[in-house]
Amino acid sequence: MKTSKIVLNVISVVTLAFLVSCSNDDADIVMEPMATCSDGIMNGDETGTDCGGSCNPCDTMSMDPDFSGTYAQVDFMGRPGINTVLSFDMDGEPSVKDVHNNSIPSEMTATFQAGFQARLEQYHDVYAMKLGLDPADVNYEPNILGLDAATLTTVLATDVLEVAPDLPTTYFDPGTDADNDGRILVPDGDEVALTGRRLTDDIIDVSLILLFGGAEGDRFSGQDLDNDGMADLPRLTSDGVSLTADISAQFPYVGNPE
Repeated sequence: MKTSKIVLNVISVVTLAFLVSCSNDDADIVMEPMATCSDGIMNGDETGTDCGGSCNPCDTMSMDPDFSGTYAQVDFMGRPGINTVLSFDMDGEPSVKDVHNNSIPSEMTATFQAGFQARLEQYHDVYAMKLGLDPADVNYEPNILGLDAATLTTVLATDVLEVAPDLPTTYFDPGTDADNDGRILVPDGDEVALTGRRLTDDIIDVSLILLFGGAEGDRFSGQDLDNDGMADLPRLTSDGVSLTADISAQFPYVGNPE
C-alpha cells in the first residue's frame, strides 16, 4: 500500500514538473507574422522582396512608373513673365496667365498671339498719352533682332525654349560691337538669341528689351531728354533686378544663400 502511494507521488511530481517546463517554453515563443507577397519584406520562400518563390517571379514584375491619380500642370517657365506682361482680357477667363500656363505648347500661338500683340500695341498707346503725344505716332518698333510685333509675339506666345545645335545656348548674347559704332545691342552680325537659356541670362530684362527697346535696345530706358535730372521717358527695358548670386559650375548649379 505504501509502495503504491510513493509511486503515485512520484508520478504527480514528474507531471507537475513537465507542466511547469511547458509553461516556461511557451513564454519564450515569438509568433512570426505570416509572409505575404505585399508586405515589403523578403520572407517566406521569396527570392526577392515580395517576388520569387510562391509570389510573382522577380524578373517579370512591372517596373513602369505609376501615373495613377490626379496631376495638374500649373506653370511654364521657358520665358517667365511674358504671360504676365502681355496678359489681356479673354472672354470667360478670369486669368489669361493661368490659361496660358495650362495650355499645350502647340496650341499657344493660335490662342494667345493676337492678344499678346494687341496688348503690346496698347502699351505704346498708353505711354504716348502719358507723354502728351499722339498714340498714332508712338508704335512698337522692330527690335534689336529685327522682329516686328507679329513675329515677336508669335515667338513669345509659345512658352518653350528652342534649341540650336550649332549655336551657343543663350537667351540673348549681343556679341561684340563689330562695326565700332559704340552700340553693342544693335545687330552687328555676331549676336545669338533665343537658342535656350543659361543660368546667368537675365531673362526678364532681355524680354523687356525685345518688347520695348526698339532697334537699339534702349528706346524706353528712363532717358532724361532735357537734362533736368528727371526721367522724361518710362524705364521699360529692365526690372531693376540683377543676378547677385555666384552660380555653381556643378549640379544643381545653385548659388550660396545670401
